[in-house]
Amino acid sequence: MKTTQKLKGQAAIVTGGDSGIGRAVAIALADAGAKVLVNFAHNHDAADEVVKIIKDAGGKAFAFQCDVSKEDEVKAMFAAAIKKYGTVDILVNNAGLQKDSKFVDMTLEQWNTVISINLTGQFLCSREAAKEFMKRGVVEKRSAAAGKIICMSSVHEIIPWAGHVNYAASKGGISMFMKSIAQELAPHKIRVVGIAPGAIQTPINKPAWETPSALNKLLELIPYNRIGQPQDVGKLAAWLASDDADYITGTTIFVDGGMALYPGFADNG
Repeated sequence: MKTTQKLKGQAAIVTGGDSGIGRAVAIALADAGAKVLVNFAHNHDAADEVVKIIKDAGGKAFAFQCDVSKEDEVKAMFAAAIKKYGTVDILVNNAGLQKDSKFVDMTLEQWNTVISINLTGQFLCSREAAKEFMKRGVVEKRSAAAGKIICMSSVHEIIPWAGHVNYAASKGGISMFMKSIAQELAPHKIRVVGIAPGAIQTPINKPAWETPSALNKLLELIPYNRIGQPQDVGKLAAWLASDDADYITGTTIFVDGGMALYPGFADNG
């Protein structure tokens, strides 16, 4: 592990921590000294691999299966983290999925599944985290805040996305959800911030980057001219959870290589 551990002594829950961005976030938080609960929905082996990486580097972690859209399972996950680590200091609401369809063909099941995991899941997890933070309060010499909640969103909280209406709606909802609870929880010394990734090289969007032609087309949307890596998001999450970012709450930081700059207008549209 690194000698500079700005999250030393803190405990974190990372939902969807078994792959992609969540995996990178879990490893980055552990690298900064946090003890991590690696949440997964289905892939136990992948979650165990993340735990092994963390432990092999000298950190502490364990995997926990939970569907974040299920209230009883979320409560059980927080109870497990508190039993193992004594409390929870950091929540990263990362779990998310896509069920894409043309709008007129989208089924209610496709709509409800995405909203339930992407948005309701963040509500359920954040509510349990806030309860624990408020119950415990600030612990001196561990963190300036009573707790930190990071809501993983997307550039599509502001960029419309035809063919992905349920996903874009969930991310737009996350933006206002994050701001609203940040406003309510700030007096309790609880920080809530958002991260909006752009195109990140993860399994969820593999068709967009797996071939040279697909990647080149994708890069037309990214002024910085490279696809993002999960570690780009992981490092940002670890910083936002640290006291270096203690005066930041209620805002979203975009990590997107400029995708949200609407590059199609670079030459006067």
